[in-house]
Amino acid sequence: MTRFSCVLAVCFLLAACGGGEQEVGEFKNDWLGNEIKVEALKDPKVEGVTCHLSHFDRGFWDRVSKGNWFEDPSNASIACRQTGPLVIGDIDMGKHGERVFDQKASLIFKVISVRRIYDPVNDTLLYVAYSRKPVDGSAKMAISTVTMYGQDVQWLEGRPELAAAQ
Repeated sequence: MTRFSCVLAVCFLLAACGGGEQEVGEFKNDWLGNEIKVEALKDPKVEGVTCHLSHFDRGFWDRVSKGNWFEDPSNASIACRQTGPLVIGDIDMGKHGERVFDQKASLIFKVISVRRIYDPVNDTLLYVAYSRKPVDGSAKMAISTVTMYGQDVQWLEGRPELAAAQ
């Protein structure tokens, strides 16, 4: 194997790596080796919430036949549920929320992200999965919610006032 091939292989492996996720399922969905992967994501600032993110992972033969070796599609789906007692840390209360997870979908620029937004009026956490690119971002997204209505929620920084959170 040439030195250039080794560098490309290492770059390809790094591009496929994600963050603090745990893969809980995968299956092939065609003869080209393409897979659907399902990962469990823990919100680092909200204990008791688990999101499951599914995304497409292109296989070797699909990459060979279509070129574009270093990019996966932007499609992703998300479902978030309460999986334990809710303990909320110092979360961003603004309308932009904050990113809680990033996974590379190309060698350099494309990323599948999950953003958490707090809806104070409905006492709900929203999780949005979307594709980020510096230029020409994708309109493909998915959303899931975790309601806190009627739940015994522990706020480590104190429960926000409705007027202050808007």
